[in-house]
Amino acid sequence: MSIAALVLLGVLAAAGAVLTPRSDTRRSALSAALLVAVLGVAAALAWRTGRVGEGVQNVGVLLAVAAAALGGGPVATAVLRAADPDHGPSRRRASDPEVLRGGTWIGVLERTAIAVTVLAGFTEGLAVLIALKGLGRFNELKAPVASERFIIGTLASGLWALACVGVAVLLRT
Repeated sequence: MSIAALVLLGVLAAAGAVLTPRSDTRRSALSAALLVAVLGVAAALAWRTGRVGEGVQNVGVLLAVAAAALGGGPVATAVLRAADPDHGPSRRRASDPEVLRGGTWIGVLERTAIAVTVLAGFTEGLAVLIALKGLGRFNELKAPVASERFIIGTLASGLWALACVGVAVLLRT
């Protein structure tokens, strides 16, 4: 079962690598749902397996970081679209990729940093990461739609990264 959990983490990383660059331009609700389902199955398998050898743990950590970094884009985009209160074309919305441009690649870096920070046991680093991200976007966050996108995207992205890390942690215990 541990090998199946590792394979599923690898599938998440590969699928994320394919889907993330296009997640801002395509509706990704189905892709996001499938990614979440696969992550859930990987977590269940890891939980059922329990503690594994050091080699499997190390591969699990690497694959969890890759899945966190690459798989979160479609999930964060789907959450942004679902949370958008206004579906009319008349105003800029939180799901509009033009609001806070560059969010896709910032998200990849953010999820990587979250995963590595938590796996290294430096959870205080999460506060530093979020503070740095906020400082980097400070001028852009004055617009309500930008601050909404920032908060929703950061939380969705962070939760995805933590869920991926959770699979690696389950393989350790």
